[in-house]
Amino acid sequence: MEQHSILSLMLVVSVSFLVPIFLQHFRLSFVPVVIAEIIAGLIIGKSGFNIVSEDFSLELLSLLGFIFLMFISGLEIDFNAFDVKKNVKKNGNKKKLPNPFLLALSIFIAILVTSFGLSTILVGFDLITEPYLMTLIISTISLGIVVPVLKEKNLLQSELGQTILLVTVISDVSTMVLLTVYAMIQAEKGMQISLLLILFLGVFVAYRFIKRFFKVEVFDRLLGGTVQLGTRGVFTLILFFVALSETLGAENILGAFLAGVIVSLLSPRKEFVQQLDSIGFGFFIPIFFVMVGVKLNIPKLFSDPKILLLMPILLVFMYVAKMIPSLVMRKWYSWREVLSVGILTTSKLSLVIAASAVALELGVITDEFNGALILVSVLTCLISPIIFTRIFPKQEKVQETVCIVGANSSSLAVSLDLLKEGYLVKVISKEENNNAAFLREYTEFPIIYVEDFTIDLLENEDAFDTDKIVFSTSDDVQNIQLAKYAKNRGTPNIIVRVESPDLHEQVSKEGLTLYSMLYSTRTLLKALINNPGVVDFISQHNDSIREVYMNNGKYDSTSLKKIPFLGDSLILVVNRNGHYIIPHGDTQLKLGDKLLVSGSMASLYALRQELELTMYSPFL
Repeated sequence: MEQHSILSLMLVVSVSFLVPIFLQHFRLSFVPVVIAEIIAGLIIGKSGFNIVSEDFSLELLSLLGFIFLMFISGLEIDFNAFDVKKNVKKNGNKKKLPNPFLLALSIFIAILVTSFGLSTILVGFDLITEPYLMTLIISTISLGIVVPVLKEKNLLQSELGQTILLVTVISDVSTMVLLTVYAMIQAEKGMQISLLLILFLGVFVAYRFIKRFFKVEVFDRLLGGTVQLGTRGVFTLILFFVALSETLGAENILGAFLAGVIVSLLSPRKEFVQQLDSIGFGFFIPIFFVMVGVKLNIPKLFSDPKILLLMPILLVFMYVAKMIPSLVMRKWYSWREVLSVGILTTSKLSLVIAASAVALELGVITDEFNGALILVSVLTCLISPIIFTRIFPKQEKVQETVCIVGANSSSLAVSLDLLKEGYLVKVISKEENNNAAFLREYTEFPIIYVEDFTIDLLENEDAFDTDKIVFSTSDDVQNIQLAKYAKNRGTPNIIVRVESPDLHEQVSKEGLTLYSMLYSTRTLLKALINNPGVVDFISQHNDSIREVYMNNGKYDSTSLKKIPFLGDSLILVVNRNGHYIIPHGDTQLKLGDKLLVSGSMASLYALRQELELTMYSPFL
């Protein structure tokens, strides 16, 4: 039995390993990885060859995958999305638009009401018996599908994109909590619902404790190497809240979800999030999705006439439940935009699996009904992104914004270069001085003057609402303090001027980009002595060299010679985890790579559009 268990586990893991390779080889990038994993599970499971034996070890690993998936669900939620003022770019649209949060909340309430009405119709036709469960299932939205598609369309920083994102986030949090309440009522634990307050109190206490805990420098040294305190802490946090949830009579998935919410609120570094993704999506979560397919019995499913009738009706109702509430947006957006929102927000999978798994465990639904829900959800994940991409109107190219705090001869000269390259540039100065006269001599570029570089005054000028910000005042300590605030505020790219060598290490630890006049001059002189040709190339072609981030999972492990959209651009250097690689045709791109690229502006723009996206996440 033990040998058979290992063989089944090996088969499931092997399938999860081969699925991404298969999708990459046959260029099936439009198929989300988890959908392919479920299909692969169907082939080797009860619906296909039936060569996988369900036993304790597989069930345990599958359960851990499910728990980790719910943790990632909470981790994926970006609570900065609720700061509407910070996230929405001013695009010159003169039409007065609604507050995205209030609009999103209204749409979600309308989705719940519509879903309940449709569920009541299904009860009336004797197709289901639990309208409340079906209401939650129809109301769910897949964050892992919506966010990548919004990124692909460059919509995340628009009013419409923020509304879609907020609808999805509100849906994720609300349906998870409501599902737990439903399960407790079904399990006749209704009197224990008030105990959920203890669970949420635990979230608050844990968040405050961990936030203070990780400020202690002694623990900072234990985050890497063989200790990996951060990773150990995450698993401890997950299991603690899972155990606490079960003790209080709630579902373990809520505990895992709330553990992810805590980590998300702590704003972890991107590298740490990628490490958690590697653990989850590299082993546990694929096993869970393959096992979902293994357990589905399609022949039995199609042998039930009632289930066959339910599936197409349910699919239509899922779209209707999102299309009708999205009509509220017609006052401010075009028909194509409104219909696109309804279609995209119909995407669902992970929370449907969670809801159906809970209902199946409670005996509320049958195996066949569970299979029908999963199949219909898989179809929404395949259909919705494709239709959205086809019908959503093309957007105008959004200019990147740069804010320079502190006017001096070098920062003002750079601001002129950036203007020529198409950036929207904002320069904020403390007082009018000779530097301002220097700028006015060459251009009518307006400088914003403030009494002092305080956070409140900079906030009044929307200094932190930008793609890139440079702190170039003459006060090193002030630059670092402002940069830390910008980092906590969520500004993506932060550059800090620090002249004192004693403070350089502090800036590096904060994960900020450093520059100083002394360091730059010394580096330039050394380069002129050792490699004058390189300096000449960069200085004469500075408008055709860009740094590109490889964030698109679609091209992970793809060799450079197989990338079709390079055009006339040339990848000069690949920075991978601080190590520099001179690339060649067989060099494979990896997620997180920073590429130094030279080429025409058109080719560089196309390269950034492709590589700096996060395509369909393996989490749905």
